[in-house]
Amino acid sequence: MAKQTTVRLPDDLADKAEVVARAKGTSVNQLIIDSLVIEIDRVRADTEFMSRAIELVERDKEILDELAKG
Repeated sequence: MAKQTTVRLPDDLADKAEVVARAKGTSVNQLIIDSLVIEIDRVRADTEFMSRAIELVERDKEILDELAKG
């Protein structure tokens, strides 16, 4: 199942995305999907980023636990 999401792009970026997608023989939608997959894989491999992300999640959990106590 696919989740529908609206992405607002600056006009110049949208124009470039359309040209690149046409040149690759794909849709802008698929170009965006492919780009997101590449970026997500890149940040997952970045240990410094992942450490910061884990710290943020742990901090958020602590805050939520405090809020749940009332």
